[in-house]
Amino acid sequence: MNAVELLALASTASLLAGWRLYLVTFVVGLAMKFGWVALPDHLSALDVLANNWIIGIAGVAALAEFFADKIAWVDSAWDAVHSVIRPLGGALLSLAIVDAGDPTWQVGSFLLGGGAAFLAHAGKSGARAMVNASPEPFSNIVVSTGEDVATAGLLALAIANPIIAAVIALALVVLSLWLVFKARRALRRWLEPKRPRTG
Repeated sequence: MNAVELLALASTASLLAGWRLYLVTFVVGLAMKFGWVALPDHLSALDVLANNWIIGIAGVAALAEFFADKIAWVDSAWDAVHSVIRPLGGALLSLAIVDAGDPTWQVGSFLLGGGAAFLAHAGKSGARAMVNASPEPFSNIVVSTGEDVATAGLLALAIANPIIAAVIALALVVLSLWLVFKARRALRRWLEPKRPRTG
């Protein structure tokens, strides 16, 4: 991978970490272990993600997140706990993927990776809070499954074509934030007390 593709891979991984940190860590670790992602020598520090223990822990955590995310309000509690963990994880993933030899790249990739993961996490948790307001449980399961599929699909695309994956991931995050903004405005209008008509 060239520098632009590595940056796109780091961006996509960081954004998706805001949705599914453990799944992203698990898949990136497997990609490293089986050589699906050919990384240059200066990124040998990323080999830690290919460690069997790291892959195992990430896999168990991804499974726990899969089930926790399907239960209304449990998912919101899970998101609240991960409000710090996901951005930090996204920042560390970005730092591991981008050249860590240059201090400028270290700080820049850490900040951008953390910011991207926080942006995605904020959109996800806000949208899920809106979905949880629905009285039936099925919309929560459908939305959560959609996030699982989108995360796995974009990760696979990021390994094959990181630049296209980064553009799609950014578009999905912007769309989720826009939907949260629109839903909150609609909810605020609906909750405002109705003023009686005069005259």
